[in-house]
Amino acid sequence: MKKILMAVMAVCMFMSCTEKKEELTLSGLKASDFVSEVNGKQTALYVLKNQKGAEACVTNFGGRLVSVMVPDNAGRMTDVVLGYDNIADYVAAVDGNFGALIGRYGNRIGGAKFTLDDKEYTLPKNDKENCLHGGPEGYHLQVWDAKQVSPQSLELTYLSKDGEAGFPGNLNIKVTYTLTDDNAIDIKYEAQTDKPTVVNLTNHSYFNLDGNVGSQVLDQVVSINADRYTEVNENLIPTANLPEVAGTPLDLRQPVVIGAHINDDFDQLKKGNGYDFNWVLNTNGDISQVAATAFSQKTGIYMEVYTNEPGIQFYTGNFLSGKDKGKHGVVYPHRGALCLETQHFPDSPNQPTFPSVVLRPGETYKSECIYKFSVKHKYQFLNK
Repeated sequence: MKKILMAVMAVCMFMSCTEKKEELTLSGLKASDFVSEVNGKQTALYVLKNQKGAEACVTNFGGRLVSVMVPDNAGRMTDVVLGYDNIADYVAAVDGNFGALIGRYGNRIGGAKFTLDDKEYTLPKNDKENCLHGGPEGYHLQVWDAKQVSPQSLELTYLSKDGEAGFPGNLNIKVTYTLTDDNAIDIKYEAQTDKPTVVNLTNHSYFNLDGNVGSQVLDQVVSINADRYTEVNENLIPTANLPEVAGTPLDLRQPVVIGAHINDDFDQLKKGNGYDFNWVLNTNGDISQVAATAFSQKTGIYMEVYTNEPGIQFYTGNFLSGKDKGKHGVVYPHRGALCLETQHFPDSPNQPTFPSVVLRPGETYKSECIYKFSVKHKYQFLNK
């Protein structure tokens, strides 16, 4: 009998050792919840970690930043992006762009058409009469090929075929996410085409620097290094005018609390239901200059944005519905996040005075965006 009991105990010990509980990411995610198949391709979760203990999680479904863990002013690791716990929720999402790579053309193309080299191309309409973020089946819903090249870097590739969503040319795309040792997410984009086409890639992360708590961002602080913005009509399509921000609620050259002027009686804010515009950056493609900043007065988390792009879209989650439950069951409310999307200007294919978005065979599209995180214990000189 004693021998039998010892044998049973040995079997139990063996089973407990071999059936270890799955280790969670720093943000509380299970990698197994991202293992699935979408459109016949395998999805997964990739975890990037730097020498300081920060963490970024990315899924190859839509090339999405799922979580970004950085320290707050008390040293607590804090998740600063919105997202979901698993692939199924991303596929079923109401607000479907969380953390995603956007293309072939980020932002809006008016009338869902454009002309290139005297040929007109028709695109799918998914924003009234416009094409938004590459259409309803854009890159945010595609499964990218993924290769983790180091503990801190992930390479994603995708072939966008000629005619996909109406865009011309086979576009070979490579996007590299790197979590640097100074707590920055560095996103590098490259693309080549075999036919003349238009390209405008971006990342659509929804940030809440208070942490992933389901709160609004109205007490958070932003600045944008821009003297002008692209004026829009009632359909949020640029008029081609580039008014000065001076004397308007869109003057964010000095840090401004988001909620201070978001509901001002100003025509552009009414059309956007809040902030949802492209600012014309003063940085002139110099990635060493700060393009924009965001700051949480609650956590002290400070984000700087750097880019070689001419514009940046500042969006305050005006169309978040409060219907989506995100990571850990948190409900994301109206204006529950801010986006700072580096880009060429909206509707550039139809606006000859805007910087060109045309890519031709033999050329290489290159774009870069850096979201750098640090901590400020006191933020001075707020423009109330």
